[in-house]
Amino acid sequence: MDILQSYSLILVILAATFGFFMAWGIGANDVANAMGTSVGSKAITLKQAIIIAMIFEFAGAYLAGGEVTSTIRKGIIDAGYFSNVPEYLVLGMIASLLAAGLWLLIASYYGWPVSTTHSIIGAIVGFTAVGVSTEAVEWVKIGGIVGSWVVTPAISGLVAVLIFLSAKRLIFDKEHPLSAAIRYVPIYMGMAGFIMSLVTIKKGLKHVGLGMPPEQGYALAIAIGVGVAIIGALVIRKVNKGVDDHDPKFSKLSNEQQHLKVEKVFAVLMVLTACCMAFAHGSNDVANAIGPLAAVVSVVSNDGQILDSSPLAWWILPLGGFGIVMGLAIFGHRVMKTIGSGITHLTPSRGFAAELAAATTVLIASGTGLPISTTQTLVGAVLGVGIVQGVAALNGKVVRNIVVSWVVTLPAGAGFSIIIFFALKAIFGV
Repeated sequence: MDILQSYSLILVILAATFGFFMAWGIGANDVANAMGTSVGSKAITLKQAIIIAMIFEFAGAYLAGGEVTSTIRKGIIDAGYFSNVPEYLVLGMIASLLAAGLWLLIASYYGWPVSTTHSIIGAIVGFTAVGVSTEAVEWVKIGGIVGSWVVTPAISGLVAVLIFLSAKRLIFDKEHPLSAAIRYVPIYMGMAGFIMSLVTIKKGLKHVGLGMPPEQGYALAIAIGVGVAIIGALVIRKVNKGVDDHDPKFSKLSNEQQHLKVEKVFAVLMVLTACCMAFAHGSNDVANAIGPLAAVVSVVSNDGQILDSSPLAWWILPLGGFGIVMGLAIFGHRVMKTIGSGITHLTPSRGFAAELAAATTVLIASGTGLPISTTQTLVGAVLGVGIVQGVAALNGKVVRNIVVSWVVTLPAGAGFSIIIFFALKAIFGV
């Protein structure tokens, strides 16, 4: 308890530094996932992806990340076990931030898309189980997280297959793909508008105080989806004015040229979905960095008292948002390459199917309260799209490395956390 008073400023500075490092790791690894499909399918360039992600991730983290501070601790460990030793919670959270950040640095260096959520959870579980008590860990919740390694990629993969096959059947397999695209692409635009607005409402706006009852949220999302479909139909028809099955200009276009025109439409859709995913991701996953940091600041500023919730210090959200942006800009290209081109060959239509499937899965799973991984949902969706083209279209070595990195993430975070926790105890003489 004495160390909280004697070293209060040092502890907060350490937590802020490692919190920034953890946010940097989120930017380098997790954010790259949202943009990887867009870059891999050549819908946008790497530079454009980084600029888009920087704007929307920071906006999501800063504007909509305000009430997520207790998300990580809640349900994973029992804070009651720390009531007599609050300094253990402070040192443990500092250790967890550094541990998770280190693992994300290693994974990002090798281009492995891992879960930042599972990294910080593994770290928190590690120091709690070894340094405090195994009973303080909610092991049932951990079992659910391990189960999500299979369930969420499977769901997103299946949804991606359904979306891509429907586009293939309705558009690409037709005698006149461009004519079919004019007819059916607005439907996909409406679906994207509905899903993405729902993701933004559910995972983002509630943190700004703009949360609304489920009925209103769904009604607004449906209205946005219908609006996007109508606007999309008008724009597509205007761009392809006069195009129909009997138009002389249309008949001059080869099937391949028509496919390219259709892919350009899906490329625009991908950019829109990527923007929404970046905003929702920033609002949600910034908690992985600022949650433990906020816990440290709260305990230190309240003389060791562990509160259920407390207001965020003004500087914490910008720190998290800026860290995410820096990580993406400096190191994000490695994981982007894995997602975009390492697993399988992507076109804009395939990438769109993967992104929309990942967003749909996030919505389905968020209702269960399970801390799912956006990374695993997107990888599952990309795998699904790849399988449609045949197993040979998948890069087996890359897929194997990704699966191994998922399995290693929890124990790696835990191992680093235990070592750092006991080192901090020795340094501060606890």
